[in-house]
Formats: sequence, structure tokens, C-alpha cells
Amino acid sequence: MAAERGTAAEALVGKVVLPGDLLLLPAHYDEDAEGERLRLSAGAAPQGRLLCGPGLRRSGAGLLVTKCGLLRHRPAGGGAYWVDSQQKRYVPVKGDHVIGIVTAKVGDLFRLDVGGSEPASLSYLAFEGATKRNRPNVQVGDLVYGQFVVANKDMEPEMVCIDSSGKSSGMGIIGQDGFLFKVSLGLIRKLLAPKCEIIQELSQLYPFELVLGMNGRIWVKAKTVQQTLIIVNILEACEYMTAEQRKQALAKLSGN
Repeated sequence: MAAERGTAAEALVGKVVLPGDLLLLPAHYDEDAEGERLRLSAGAAPQGRLLCGPGLRRSGAGLLVTKCGLLRHRPAGGGAYWVDSQQKRYVPVKGDHVIGIVTAKVGDLFRLDVGGSEPASLSYLAFEGATKRNRPNVQVGDLVYGQFVVANKDMEPEMVCIDSSGKSSGMGIIGQDGFLFKVSLGLIRKLLAPKCEIIQELSQLYPFELVLGMNGRIWVKAKTVQQTLIIVNILEACEYMTAEQRKQALAKLSGN
């Protein structure tokens, strides 16, 4: 049986996994009806849901690896497993916050380039306070920060710029100024980690605005164009720098 050839997921955290590997979950995890998440069975305390993240998909007794990379695990809540890979092409995932570029307006929908294999759709009503009479001022070429509410292989990705309570929560059209650039998906996940040292160190150098998209896009704006470009260069280079090299570079820029 496939389950016999699998390996306990906990034993592979932080190690390289390959497509086709089967990760076995503890006996107290069970499948849920949606097929995308695994929940704790009735015999265990309802501590939350175990999320199946990028690079993995549900398969019988556990999770099947679909991408090559390092297996990661977040124990908080119900827990989450995902594969940290260096892929270039972004694959939309439900719940991801991304930066899209408006490419067209079709009826009541906007089409956005999100870096995936096909454009995503965004309704004009998916903005805070938007109504049929009060439509958002969205133009072709605008940058939009939003969240996926539909993302699977059988349907067109769909984005919104409001949360479950109808509030923007920081989502919406991004300012015209600033600089948009692309980095690897692995670096984005590192920058989005809680208390990321890179972001903390940069914030001591210059004040700036920063928007991070899970699709590998970053928008940054500092007080001057020169400061903006310095931050962009540091963010692009920090993927290949050690913590010590990064601190030396920042110290040189700050004059210390």
C-alpha cells in the first residue's frame, strides 16, 4: 500500500522532499469533506484545522508532494505544512494576498495580471463602499493589492479587495508613485515571516511604505527616488547575502 511507503511528515520538516513523496500524518488527523484541509477527528480536542499549503495535496493517508523543495511546518492553530521551493511561476492559492496589474475592463469585471498562467478577475463591487452608483476609480495599468477567494485548476482565479466583514483591511488600489519589482517566491515567504529581521533592519535605515504580494511582487516607496532604489537593491540582494553581509551593507549605507 502507498501508506506503507510514506514517511512521517514531522520527520521530514526542514529536509528536501521530492514530487511523489507521501507524507504520513499522525493518526488523529482526518480528511474533511472539502478535500483541501484536514481536521482533527472527533476523538481529539478541536484545536483547529491542519492546512495543506503550496507544494502539497491531499492523498489518502497523508499529503502528496507535488514540488521539489524544503518541507515547512507551522504548528500554530491547527498547523500547516507546505513546501518552500524556488519556483518562478506563481500558482494562485485561495487566501493568498497578491499584487495584480489591471490589464483590461470587461463589463463589470477587471482582468488582472497576477503572474500566473491566466489572469484573475476582480468585480467592481469587491471594494469597500462600492455600489452600482459609487464605482471605484480603477484604470488599466493600476496596481491592486487583493486576496484570492477562488483559486483552483478548474475555475478562473477571482480576487477581492475586502475581508469577510466588508472592510478593505489595507487592500485596494496601490498609489501611483513607488517602485514595483519581482523576487522569488521563497524570498517573499521569508519577508512575510513574523518579525522578519530584514524588514526590521531596513526600517531603521529609512522610513518607507512596503506592500508584499505572495505572487513574488513587491511595491516600495521611500521619501526620495534614491532611497527607494537603495531599498529595492537591498531586498533583491538579500536573498543571496548572509545576515552578517546584510548588516555590513546597511551599516555602510547608514554611515556607521
